[in-house]
Amino acid sequence: MADANESPSAPNPEETPKSDPAASPEAAAPASSEKAAESPEAAKPQAPAAPAAGAPKPAAPKPAPKPAAPKEPPDPAKVEAAKKAAAAKLAAAKAKAKAKAEDLPPPEEFTTRRTFLSWGMAAWVIFFGWLGGIGHLCLRFMFPRVLYEKDPKFRAGKRSDFPEVNKVYELFKEVQGVWLVRLVEDGEDRLVALSTVCTHLGCTPNWLEAEAKFKCPCHGSGFYKSGVNFEGPAPRPLERYRLYTDGAGDVLVDKSVKFREDLGQWGQPESFVKMA
Repeated sequence: MADANESPSAPNPEETPKSDPAASPEAAAPASSEKAAESPEAAKPQAPAAPAAGAPKPAAPKPAPKPAAPKEPPDPAKVEAAKKAAAAKLAAAKAKAKAKAEDLPPPEEFTTRRTFLSWGMAAWVIFFGWLGGIGHLCLRFMFPRVLYEKDPKFRAGKRSDFPEVNKVYELFKEVQGVWLVRLVEDGEDRLVALSTVCTHLGCTPNWLEAEAKFKCPCHGSGFYKSGVNFEGPAPRPLERYRLYTDGAGDVLVDKSVKFREDLGQWGQPESFVKMA
């Protein structure tokens, strides 16, 4: 008889029968229900875990495509109108192409021929122009170059037209460039013809009646009524022209013949006309 204080012997693992979970599903069910009763929090649905920092966000779900609308059958009237419009557009394009073809330049051969004729005509015109110029120069060379001027001689009038002594007559200053002066010179009553050209630089002096002198407005040269210079830059007296009378007693002036005082020519008989 065994001792009561002795502990029961440990079961032998070889003797313990192995349980097959697949063979007894009913035995596993009560165990799971007991675990669920022991932990009520485990039965609650768990919230989804928060995404980790830096992880990409999940893409939004794409909307479902709409169903395609059913196609309506084509309208015969619209189809016919589209055909007519296409035919009209084609006809307009053909007409435009035809008009453009008519506006095209002529063929290369015709253009070349016309250009050749144009250049040929231009060449003939240039040639005849050159020939005419050469002919003109040749004819001009055969004739002397003559400068036609007015007759240097002119009729001043009669002695009686100059009645006053010591008087300057300006009748021909603007037309002929001559002053007729009646004065007493070398004890004789004479009529002389003075040039209106200043002997300095060719300006035209003015006769100042109050001062009894000729005064050049350009540089201030002064001349007595006899023509002798006395002030300003003029280097010598005014020139005198030839003066003579014809058979009718008229006084004539010849500007082609000049007399200069500095050359001692004022004493020549044709440099004055005696009035007495």
